[in-house]
Amino acid sequence: SRLKTIFIGLLAFCYFTKSLTGAYTKSTITQIERRFEIPSSTVGIIDGSFEMGNLLVITVVSYFGAKFHRPKIIGAGVLLMGVGTLLMALPQFIMMSSTCSSDNQRCLKGEAESSPTWVIVLFGNILRGIGEASIGPLGMSFIDDYARPENSAFYIGCLHTLGVIGPIFGYSLGSLCASLFVDIGLVNQGDVTITPQDSRWVGAWWLGYVVSGLLTLLAALPLWFLPRALPENPQTSKLDHPSSQHKHTLSITEIAKDFGPSLKRLLTNGIYLLYLVYSVLAFNAFTIVITYTPKYLEQQFGQSASKTNFLIGNITSIPSVALGMFLSGWIMKRFKLSLLGSTRLMFFSSVTSLVYAPFTCSIFSVAFIVFDSVSHIVQPLMFKKKKTSCE
Repeated sequence: SRLKTIFIGLLAFCYFTKSLTGAYTKSTITQIERRFEIPSSTVGIIDGSFEMGNLLVITVVSYFGAKFHRPKIIGAGVLLMGVGTLLMALPQFIMMSSTCSSDNQRCLKGEAESSPTWVIVLFGNILRGIGEASIGPLGMSFIDDYARPENSAFYIGCLHTLGVIGPIFGYSLGSLCASLFVDIGLVNQGDVTITPQDSRWVGAWWLGYVVSGLLTLLAALPLWFLPRALPENPQTSKLDHPSSQHKHTLSITEIAKDFGPSLKRLLTNGIYLLYLVYSVLAFNAFTIVITYTPKYLEQQFGQSASKTNFLIGNITSIPSVALGMFLSGWIMKRFKLSLLGSTRLMFFSSVTSLVYAPFTCSIFSVAFIVFDSVSHIVQPLMFKKKKTSCE
């Protein structure tokens, strides 16, 4: 139906904007660290605050939200994400007015100033996590309710594909913003005395948050005008059918009574727990790679933030993941795989990936220098990676 197509299109755009913002956040890790002069551990907390906010509400939102108007709840969550994203850019405008107006020479040299306003970035990222809690669970359940079984996997695969294509644009945006000076607009780019290869360089980390925040707000508005249910679909449940909505409206108290037993049944489901453990391990590995690989390339190989973001987002990690997401959805639809068939496919893919493990280890030399701030002596050093057990 037309409404189904509109909903899937809007949800896909929401997946795109949220993944774009998430990838852009990963690409600004080193920029935020330099801008606010905070340690890597603090930046790690800022990056992880998204998951903290998500975990606070996702169980409650996914359970209670499914009983009410799901498109509007998703729209409210996306709206909150947009506000949180724009809030993450706010510290730059506070620091820009105080630093560059008092010392323009410091601006041109790219000297950072320690500031506690990084807490605003932390709070904005928490809001993003809270808002994102409604998109995945409620969006997937809405598709399952109003899509045929043979099409549901394909729709979900397309959503995840767009969710992975988003980081390509996110890292590309991060690469572009990292090549621009942080105080762009207040100082002339040609007057800046340092280059992006300089360790003191701080790119326009805040600019991408403004762009992605506005896109997220744009994605939220149409969802408020969608109906609660799609009655023409044969899979529509009696509770969601328009003629039955008013007859079967439940109060919050009645819904809450089933929350405990439902959670208990879920946590005692062996298949669900195994899938949960697998998901934690898989996402843990993937998150580590996309979060800290850019910083590793910057520090160990002397690459600029702009170049590392381009490599991660457009050459290595993200395109292969997007292709895998799309192919998995297509394979499930083409061969009509059952739950057991899908599990076998996932197991085969995981085992096949281990074949490449011996080829990931190599011998290489990394050159760097150590600057002694007391004696003002620069000491060139050479580090040679030793052979590992997989070679």
